[in-house]
Amino acid sequence: MKQRKPQSDRARAAVFTASLLLSCAVLSCPVPAHATEPGLDPFIAGAGSLLDPRTPQTDPAALPQYSVKASDISGNTQTRSSSLFEAIPAATQTLVARAADTGKPAERKDDGNDAKAAASAPEAEEAPKTESAEEPAEEPQEETSTLVMADVNQTLNVRVEPDASSEKIGVLYKDCGGTILERRDGWTKLQSGDLVGWASDDYLLFGKEAEALANDVGNLIAKIRTDSLRVRKEASKDSGIYGLVKTGDTFDVIKKDDGSGFVCIDYKGNEGYVSADYAEVTFEIDTGETLAAINKREKEEAEKKAKLKANQGAVSANTDEVKLLAALIQCEAGNQPYEGKLGVAAVVMNRVRSGAYPNSIYSVIYASGQFGPAASGQVAAAYVGQTAIGQSCYTAAQAAINGETTVGGACHFRRAGAHDGVVIGNHVFW
Repeated sequence: MKQRKPQSDRARAAVFTASLLLSCAVLSCPVPAHATEPGLDPFIAGAGSLLDPRTPQTDPAALPQYSVKASDISGNTQTRSSSLFEAIPAATQTLVARAADTGKPAERKDDGNDAKAAASAPEAEEAPKTESAEEPAEEPQEETSTLVMADVNQTLNVRVEPDASSEKIGVLYKDCGGTILERRDGWTKLQSGDLVGWASDDYLLFGKEAEALANDVGNLIAKIRTDSLRVRKEASKDSGIYGLVKTGDTFDVIKKDDGSGFVCIDYKGNEGYVSADYAEVTFEIDTGETLAAINKREKEEAEKKAKLKANQGAVSANTDEVKLLAALIQCEAGNQPYEGKLGVAAVVMNRVRSGAYPNSIYSVIYASGQFGPAASGQVAAAYVGQTAIGQSCYTAAQAAINGETTVGGACHFRRAGAHDGVVIGNHVFW
């Protein structure tokens, strides 16, 4: 059997001194109530109270004061006045420091008291959790997008102040969007085009919902940045040319530059290609209107409509000419609304009035290369009764002879989309 190494004189002195200090501290400690149990030595009970978790925690300042004399490592003696909770750790530190001379590390045994003490401690409302480095706390994501979109079927009122009774200054239409300027009490101050004001959050979309809607309804627009830019039929400099566009012209983008150096645009209903070097492509969404802009637009539209309907002056015509004009209307616009029928008749009568064309209905209708149905014989067939002429065609013919029009002084019409002008039904007039 391995013999235990005898303790040194210094180690034995350290143990003796620590024991003496602990005994003095215990004798100064009040005996707890449970120490009166039969057979329990008060001295031992007093010592146990230092470790027993059931002992109420007392403010150190309220504990009895005492004086302890202890020898330090150098052998000097000093007197220290302290509370019990300050003296015991000091004595323990001295014990550990001197026991180190024996070469044996101090050991701590877990007897379960810590767990029991934790279990008996009163519960806090909710202690803050400490996140580990592996699982950082999730911070709320701040809304970084400034996009806002109208979530309405028709229009959304925009007001001067965030209040439903405030003055209305404009509207956002369905699928219109803007930029967030400020948010307050369920209202958002936004800018949409020239419109700046407050709208209710109940009818707006924000964040990812706004971005998703914008992607669905927004458009890629190509803005031309040079004069006399060729619009080609294919994405090649050797391709044929549809026409020329100038600085400031804008077109819907069908396809962005895919590396060919060309942007595909909607050019008069055709897929045209312009050089990507001279076409600025941007993503745009519809914007709202101020009341001032709405009033101006409506006034201009009313004036334009009035001008389009302004009487052009009556022209003398006999019954046969009325029937011939009605036959042309039947062939050109028999399946169009009445406004479209009157538009076709007005084009014929505007030519009759103009010095640039023949001055009779018959001469205008049968002018070379002007009206396809006349050249093909369809008009003649309708005139002689082989094709029925609708009553609305007769009405439109007589109204146009009397000077009525829905296209102003237009002298041309064609399939809609083939030209700029007044669109009525399937035709565009200019």
